[in-house]
Amino acid sequence: MTVTCKAGLAAIALALTLPGCVSLGKEPPPTLFTLTPTALAPAGLSASGTAAQALAVIEPDAPQKLDVARVPVQVDPSTIAYLKDAVWVEKPARLFGRLLAETIRDRQTRLVVEAPDTAYSAATRLSGRLSEMGYDAGTSSVIVRFDAVLKQPDGQILTRRFEATVSGVTPTAASVAPALNEAANKVAAEVAEWIG
Repeated sequence: MTVTCKAGLAAIALALTLPGCVSLGKEPPPTLFTLTPTALAPAGLSASGTAAQALAVIEPDAPQKLDVARVPVQVDPSTIAYLKDAVWVEKPARLFGRLLAETIRDRQTRLVVEAPDTAYSAATRLSGRLSEMGYDAGTSSVIVRFDAVLKQPDGQILTRRFEATVSGVTPTAASVAPALNEAANKVAAEVAEWIG
C-alpha cells in the first residue's frame, strides 16, 4: 500500500511539473482570416452529370507574396510588408478557389467539381492567377485582383481580369478582414456571372 501511495504521489508531482517544461508551439495569432461566401448553396443541393457537363474550379496560382499565410501590405510601389497580428487560416489562393466554387455552385447552373482527381477530367475548367489580395497603404484600401482563364469544351480559351476594391479601410486586422471578404465575394460573383 505504501509503494502504491508513493507511486501515486510521484505521478502527481510529475504531472504538476510538466506544464512548465512542455511547449506545444508558438502562441496562436490573435486574428485568423478566412473567406466566407455571401452566396451559399442551400443544404441538400445535389448535382450530377458527366465530365463533359462539369465545370472544374482549379486552385489559382499566386505570386510569392500571396503564397504564405500572412496578409500583404503594399507600402509603396516597391515595398511589401505584412499586416500585424493577421494570418490566413490557409493560403489565400486556396481559400479564394473554394469561394469561387461555392459562389458558382450557388447559382445552380452547373455541376461544379473541385477535387484534384476529378478537376482535370472536366470539359470546362476555370483557373487563373490571384495577383492581389491584400491591403494598399497608399490608398487605405483592400484590393482583390483575379486574372481568370476559362477553358471551354471546344478548346477555346477565354481570359478576363476581375478586380474589387474597398476603400476607407484602416490598417488593422479587425478592419481589413471584413473588407477582404467583401472584395473577394464581389470578384467571385462577377466571375460566376461571366462564366454563366
